[in-house]
Amino acid sequence: MRFLVLLAIALPCFGQGIASRNVKPTPRGKPSGLPFHAKFTDIAKQAGLTAPSIYGGVERIDYLLETSAGGAAFVDYDNDGWLDIFIVNGTRFTKPEPAEATNRLYRNNHDGTFSDVTDQAGLRRTGWGCGVAVGDYDNDGYTDLFVTYWGDSVLYRNKGNGTFEDVTQKLGLRRASKTPLWDAGAVFFDYDRDGRLDLFVSGYVDFDPANTPKPGENSNCTWKGLAVACGPRGLKPGRHWLFHQKADHTFEDVSERSGIARVRNSFGMTAVSADLDDDGWPDVYVACDSTPSLFFRNQHDGTFAEEGIERGIALNDDGKEQAGMGIGLGDVNLDGRIDILKTHFADDTHMLYLNDGQGNFRDATLASGLGVETRYVGWGAAISDLDNDGLPDMFIVTGNVYPETQKQLPSYPYFSPRLLFRNLGRGKFEQLMDEAGPAIAQQHSSRGAAFGDFDNDGDIDIVIFNRNEAPSLLRNDLTGSNHWLELKLTGRASNRPAFGSRVTVRYGGRVQTQELCGSGSFYSANDLRLHFGLGSADRATVEIRWPAGKTQRLEVTAVDRLVSITEAE
Repeated sequence: MRFLVLLAIALPCFGQGIASRNVKPTPRGKPSGLPFHAKFTDIAKQAGLTAPSIYGGVERIDYLLETSAGGAAFVDYDNDGWLDIFIVNGTRFTKPEPAEATNRLYRNNHDGTFSDVTDQAGLRRTGWGCGVAVGDYDNDGYTDLFVTYWGDSVLYRNKGNGTFEDVTQKLGLRRASKTPLWDAGAVFFDYDRDGRLDLFVSGYVDFDPANTPKPGENSNCTWKGLAVACGPRGLKPGRHWLFHQKADHTFEDVSERSGIARVRNSFGMTAVSADLDDDGWPDVYVACDSTPSLFFRNQHDGTFAEEGIERGIALNDDGKEQAGMGIGLGDVNLDGRIDILKTHFADDTHMLYLNDGQGNFRDATLASGLGVETRYVGWGAAISDLDNDGLPDMFIVTGNVYPETQKQLPSYPYFSPRLLFRNLGRGKFEQLMDEAGPAIAQQHSSRGAAFGDFDNDGDIDIVIFNRNEAPSLLRNDLTGSNHWLELKLTGRASNRPAFGSRVTVRYGGRVQTQELCGSGSFYSANDLRLHFGLGSADRATVEIRWPAGKTQRLEVTAVDRLVSITEAE
């Protein structure tokens, strides 16, 4: 039966390189008129984020590689309590390579500005970087970075003194390949719950410029009748990897043994980990481009079963493939379950999947109001309470992939705005523009986005990778009297960063669940402190299900603050 479903969706999949359903937006409802107290302003220039993010050709592109990468991370690498910023960078095929073509680490100066410390930290590298996953793999209390590449991906160990070292080869993560591997998304998670973080890496395309057709050479190298870079359809899919961490902190490749490597026909992009079927074990979900997205369900014995179609999160509600890009996780309807937001290509809806609590999902895209916007290519995304009213909102960054087509296709601009959907409650959302500040309407060709409280003022800010431009830093200037709570978790029996912890907060008659994950959005990593808007509630009950299995509860009677919680012995 599964083969017949896959065959049925595969037959109409030709005519352009990227999946799109060519759907029209649904009608917009009457505006609610309710005030929105979050206002976003791009302060990147005054904050010191001025270096351009280099990625492929500016006026035109020849290869798929130039289109779809650029992760960002909010990460407190020096443990001073303030979020720093890491930006993944690419390069160009032209020689010489631009001097600006390197990943960037910006240290938070605690005054709204940042200093570029890339060289001091030992992180300068030029190449085709894609995404970043964060995690303390050696449980030493300092956050490490795994950066994916077309080429050799790198694990940078945080030495705890402001510098990083490349430990990829030493720890067994370097893989031999006849052609460069295209690692895309990655996520640290403890799949066997032994207290040590393991690593999942998604593969996008088996890409070799020497053997890739040029724009316009076949039907997978056109878009709306125009010649564009080929793929991903028509190119060979990449493969996915799972690395298990041993007691000596080296990694072993368990991709075949675990069942991960059996899935060979998907263009994998963003990967996240969460307990999506609520059985206490972390699963992996992968947004896939122009092929069914993947749900690797943890079997509790070191193996995984791929059940994306069966669970309702591989395709859209019509059974069609989509160009899966980014992923946001959160509890949009406050039922204590982890829901999924997934972004897609132009002429298609971004998807909202609601969880029934047992790992089965239903498509709530149209019912929620998310279908009103289909014009733009979506990338980084989050389910996050931006105005602290106790209802998680949805945010998406956008940008087309073909800079050369906008003259002939002005209705598909290369630069496009951000999308913000305010949660109205009862499963309904409305799109906001001017109401949410000047940064929402600003137009860029964006990719990765990370979400976190960089200025420690109790609201969610956003850093965004803009292709061949400097990043954006959207400061949230929140007004009103809504309360908030941020939680910083530290594991003992569990892995030290507590990835996989399920946190449920009860406040003002509401209940909301979040799960701590080291990756998300699009190839990016969010603030590892969990943020809960509380609305008018001035106290909360917190319940934590730690990865090792025990549950811990506490009453928080003073809010509008950060609470640090260590796993009980």
